[in-house]
Amino acid sequence: MAKQKSKRRCGVLMPVFSLPSKYGIGTFSKEAYEFVDFLKDAGQSYWQILPLGPTSYGDSPYQSFSTFAGNPYFIDIEALINDGLLTEAEADKCDFGGSEEYIDYEKQYKSRLKLLKKAYDRREEVASSKKLMKEFEAFKKSKDNDWLADYSLFMALKNDNSGRAWNTWDEGIRLRKPAALKAARAKFAEEIDFYSFLQYLFSAQWTALKSYANEKGIRIVGDIPIYVAFDSADTWANPQLFLLDKKNTPIDVAGCPPDAFSATGQLWGNPLYRWDYHKETGYKWWMKRIAHCYKLYDVIRIDHFRGFDEYYAIPFGNPTAENGEWRKGPGYDLFDTMKKELGDKEVIAEDLGFLTPSVIKLVKKTGFPGMKILQFAFDSREESDYLPHNYTPNCIVYTGTHDNETTRGWFDQLPRNDKKFAKEYLGLKSGKDAVWACIRACFASVSDTAIIPMQDYLELPSYARINTPSTLGGNWVWRMKKDALSKELSSKMHDFARIYGRLNG
Repeated sequence: MAKQKSKRRCGVLMPVFSLPSKYGIGTFSKEAYEFVDFLKDAGQSYWQILPLGPTSYGDSPYQSFSTFAGNPYFIDIEALINDGLLTEAEADKCDFGGSEEYIDYEKQYKSRLKLLKKAYDRREEVASSKKLMKEFEAFKKSKDNDWLADYSLFMALKNDNSGRAWNTWDEGIRLRKPAALKAARAKFAEEIDFYSFLQYLFSAQWTALKSYANEKGIRIVGDIPIYVAFDSADTWANPQLFLLDKKNTPIDVAGCPPDAFSATGQLWGNPLYRWDYHKETGYKWWMKRIAHCYKLYDVIRIDHFRGFDEYYAIPFGNPTAENGEWRKGPGYDLFDTMKKELGDKEVIAEDLGFLTPSVIKLVKKTGFPGMKILQFAFDSREESDYLPHNYTPNCIVYTGTHDNETTRGWFDQLPRNDKKFAKEYLGLKSGKDAVWACIRACFASVSDTAIIPMQDYLELPSYARINTPSTLGGNWVWRMKKDALSKELSSKMHDFARIYGRLNG
């Protein structure tokens, strides 16, 4: 994005899991292809999604069992039926949850893997098995997939340990002693192969969908969380990358200090990186991780960009984030290495929150566009950098992100003086047209790119919010109704893109 300064563009933020589909959660199904067609008709250039990794407890895509693996929930069941790996009757017997408006993750967990296991068991019987098995074997042997064996073993071991975190497993496995690993690979060979098969299906289906989007002129924007989960294949298989002691217990963990939003701060609990080790290895693991992201996405949004300049470290075992300290991160050195090794890639820096002069300097030095959130703009007490007249071209403007209220929900809950200011700024006589007035303000701004959450185009209230930070339950569940997309809406979006010089093609 940073290199196309003369080209104004627009896109839509829409998680894959929020797409409508027959089996309880958005997938790489025909509805995903129809959504791409809708984006093209609406004159859009970008489809921004959330991380695609397999989710753990709490269902957050930002706490994944692997930074390299894909979420098996996204595998399209109907494609497997068409390929003869499953029957419609087998799929219809499963309970995936009855609502078309929200995801029931417990039912997904109980039903989907059992169904996918039937597809795995049938893999050598189907008419296309020779081609399928050849592709699967090639996928397992690819040097790009050297993470696959550890991930698949990790998932098999997690099942054998009733889902418990890896730091509670037997010492030989926990500390990855060669004899224990060899025995586990032999014992769980079939299950390891099953989890590898799921990754093959995920990769084949996502590659096809992304290719279709690119052919239609739609580019994929994907997220890369700065941290990985402690209970992940990444941490278990590569303890040398993280601040762990000799027993592989964290020394310090990630979070945010106390602020106006949280008196005790945010205790995320992710392991911190041994940045000195990463520097010594030429950031080898990071280069592999980022290169993998560019196989999945066309543009990456780096979450919590501030953490590369300075990161907050909390002693492990502390019940809150109150007693942490700021430490220096790798700074520009990491991105300099990235540019030298991977070329000039498109990146969005998530530079939200309190920014120190050194963070601002880092973002500027990289040349990456930062983010502007319109919902942050209307504080009647002070002038805000988030007001559109203060933007520069090299930024991405959003009405809100996955962590914000829907714009309808936000506007309805605005304090009286802030709402008065917002109506004055947006030229509103009433709040009825507030959402489209906010979209118009984003599109009319000088920002090179405007990305709007799908819920805002649909003018949905608070129930359609994706995530409320620092809360558990009720997050990551919103689904778009199957009849939500209309010709009238795509035409209106197309008109906005045309009027404000953001039309694709």
